[in-house]
Amino acid sequence: MTEATPPKDPLHGLTLEVLLRRLVRLYGWAELSRFIRIRCFSDNPSVKSSLTFLRRTPWARQQVEDFYVAYGHDDWRTSGFSDDGSAD
Repeated sequence: MTEATPPKDPLHGLTLEVLLRRLVRLYGWAELSRFIRIRCFSDNPSVKSSLTFLRRTPWARQQVEDFYVAYGHDDWRTSGFSDDGSAD
């Protein structure tokens, strides 16, 4: 039997909330606002307000997803972090 290969799309199976929480954990709000110029990342940022904005604003969501694919996905895999908030 062959083992199942992981999907090639790094966004496969990720919700926007999980993706955002991973980016915040890896980079913090200050770094995210430097890389992705979205006001909800720099002015009193929170996951809840950012999710609301990103869900209503396709261009902003696309920027966040593109950033995750370009940088966050590989950084997350090598970070030792897990989605439950603990380090492995």
